[in-house]
Amino acid sequence: MLPASHRMRTREDFTRAVRLGRRAGRPLLAVHLLLPEAGPVSSALPPARIGLVVSRAVGGAVVRTRVKRRLRHELRARLERVPDGSRLVVRATPLAATATSAELGADLERALDRALAAGPRTRRSRTEVAR
Repeated sequence: MLPASHRMRTREDFTRAVRLGRRAGRPLLAVHLLLPEAGPVSSALPPARIGLVVSRAVGGAVVRTRVKRRLRHELRARLERVPDGSRLVVRATPLAATATSAELGADLERALDRALAAGPRTRRSRTEVAR
């Protein structure tokens, strides 16, 4: 279980992280990481907040609950890697329903590595995206 101070609860937090954060996709899951705004250095940043999205496409209620529980366990082990003040959304894909905890952990590790290494997200024009 994730500590209460690290749980993302508001719709605005989820929306902001998904729309503005760096995305790193893997076969079993996708992560959206929104790093804190660059500003004056302050040690008073709030703790990182983490949210899970497990849709009905993953499976029935029992399957979704199992996937969420396993993802929370894997996230708790990696909590110190997520910088303070950031927002992380983990979205499970339908393949997560049949994956083992080790496979979920490996995909989460790789996706988190990619999202942390990517740096801040920049806006690109349509012509740059089309190339």
